[in-house]
Amino acid sequence: METTMADPANVRSVASVHSIDHFALNVPSIDEAERFFSAFGLDVTSCGNEVRELELRAADGHRWARVLPSSRKSLAYLSFNCFEADFSAIEAQVRASTAQIVDGPANHRNGLWFHDPDGNLIQVKIGPKTSPSAKTPCVVTGSAADERGSHSRSASTQVKPRRLSHVLLFTPDVLRALDFYSNAIGLRLSDKSIDIIAFTHAPHGSDHHLVAFAKSNARGWHHAAWDVENVNMVGEGASQMQAAGFSKGWGTGRHVLGSNYFHYVQDPWGSFCEYSADIDFVSAGHTWPAGDFPPEDSLYLWGPQVPEDFVHNYEASS
Repeated sequence: METTMADPANVRSVASVHSIDHFALNVPSIDEAERFFSAFGLDVTSCGNEVRELELRAADGHRWARVLPSSRKSLAYLSFNCFEADFSAIEAQVRASTAQIVDGPANHRNGLWFHDPDGNLIQVKIGPKTSPSAKTPCVVTGSAADERGSHSRSASTQVKPRRLSHVLLFTPDVLRALDFYSNAIGLRLSDKSIDIIAFTHAPHGSDHHLVAFAKSNARGWHHAAWDVENVNMVGEGASQMQAAGFSKGWGTGRHVLGSNYFHYVQDPWGSFCEYSADIDFVSAGHTWPAGDFPPEDSLYLWGPQVPEDFVHNYEASS
C-alpha cells in the first residue's frame, strides 16, 4: 500500500536549483558514442582541439551533454542551473553540508563545484531555466471512421527527442543522497520505494523527477531520459534503435512513479538512454504528495519483464 509522507524540504525554506544544465559522461570510445547518440536522434557535434569530445543537443537546441574520452564509462560531472537570486543561499547550504568544495575542470570553473557524499562532481551555476515551467500536453487521438489511423513504416522520420527530462544515478545510500540533495541544493522528494529508489524534483516547475537515485554497492551512471511527444514516438524510437543495431534494453511500457511511457535502450557500456513521454509534472509552488511504495508496486504499470541486468551497476564491477 502506498504511504504518503511529508517532504522536509516542503516545510522549511531551502533555496533550490531549477534545472539540469548538462551532464558530462566519460566513455571508452568516442566513435561508438557518436554512432549510438546519433542513432538515438540527438544532434551530435564533434569538438575539441587536442582531445576529441562530443556535444549532444536535443531538438530544442540546448547542449545537454558533453561526452569525453576515458578508459571507462562514468559520470564526469553533473551541472545544475539556478536563479541569480538563489545562488548565494545555495552556496551557503552546500558549504554547510558534507560536500567537499573543489575547483572545477579547466575552462569550466564558473559557479560552485563540489563532490557529493558519493564522490560525484557537481556544479551549480547561475543559468537559464532549461526544465519546462508547465506540462506539455500529450495528445494521442484515434482515427475517425473511414480514415487511415497510421502512416506507413517507410514514411516514418527519425525520432528526435525534444529535451532532457531527467537522470538516474546509482548510490550506495539512497536515503543519504536524498537528504544531501534536499538540504544542499533544494531538490524535493517526489516518490520513493523504501531505501531502494527515490525520485526528486525542483520546486520551480519540474518533471516528476529531475534526478533519481537507485541503490547499488557503488556510485554509477544508470540512464539519461529524453522527452518525446507521445507513446507512439517512444515506440518508433525503439524501432529506430533496433534498426541501428541497438536492440538491448527494456520496454515499451509505462512507469508507476512518474507515470511516463518508456523505452530504455542499452548503450555500449551497460547504461541506458530512455525515450520518455507524458511524465507527471509538479508545478511551481505545488506540494507533491510524496509516497513510499512497495518495490513490487513501484516500477512499472505494464510492459515486458524487467531484464536481469537493468539495475546492474557495471561501474561497480569493472
